[in-house]
Amino acid sequence: MIGERWGRGLLVAVVLLAVLVGCTDAPPTPPPAAPVQPAAPQPFPDAIGPHGPTVSSDPTALAREIDAAQATIADPARSPREVAAAARTAQVAYEELAFHPERLAPVLAALPPGPADVTNRIVTAGRDLLAMAKGAPGDELPAWRIAEPLPPDRLRALYAGAEARFGVPWHILAAVNLVESRMGRIASHSEAGARGPMQFMPSTWASYGLGGNVEDPHDAILGAANYLQANGADTATGLDRALRRYNNDQRYVRAVRAYADVMAADERAFLAFHAWEVYFRTTSGRVHLPVGYDEPRAVRADEYLARTGAPR
Repeated sequence: MIGERWGRGLLVAVVLLAVLVGCTDAPPTPPPAAPVQPAAPQPFPDAIGPHGPTVSSDPTALAREIDAAQATIADPARSPREVAAAARTAQVAYEELAFHPERLAPVLAALPPGPADVTNRIVTAGRDLLAMAKGAPGDELPAWRIAEPLPPDRLRALYAGAEARFGVPWHILAAVNLVESRMGRIASHSEAGARGPMQFMPSTWASYGLGGNVEDPHDAILGAANYLQANGADTATGLDRALRRYNNDQRYVRAVRAYADVMAADERAFLAFHAWEVYFRTTSGRVHLPVGYDEPRAVRADEYLARTGAPR
């Protein structure tokens, strides 16, 4: 959130993870032991369900699921539908490991070196974001509206246009968009009053928004690029400082840089991040907030699940 500490809206949006290779602050990957066989093509479920995809609790089986998902995402021959389904499965797998770090080591030991390194970095970034949360999950779902994000090709073009104008790398803008609003899926103000897909405080938007509409993805991405450039993000040495101005927490900086690095290394990762859904951790477990979720006030998770006919 630009200008102030983030509110709960942004916080819970990002606890569902973010990815990354190339994050220099991630701990080293332990040597793999008894790695799984190379991932074979496999279908991933299209149906998301009230709690998201189900992943295995067995380390070797979970390693196979992660390895297969990463292989699907990286394969240009796979359809957008297949990539999105694989990305959603990987998202939940990384989240489970971030919430249960004691499960990480055996999963890493069962993965080949490359996927193990990626997984270790993803989960470490997720732990950074979780560390920014306050308190244990409660029994309520938030007063949010969940919207369909712009298609990935349109968002990618917006990032490119902002990069051309302000010199801020497209993958940095995409990573901020991912962390702040799940690339526009969370179409609600934060508790602190930040607005739009890039989560601007009104006073900051007045200075850097270029007269645009803070809720419009085109205008918001340009405004974010303007703000970051003004704080030095168009230079290698100034980028961390600019991100720290965006949100004054080094864990936030590490997470954004990590997501950006993985997209810079393999642009297909952007397609995976774009497919990530919105989940909310409650005492009723992880609850999927689908496109069309629109609650004007906080609602008890068990009541919402009962109302929607979902199993608890």
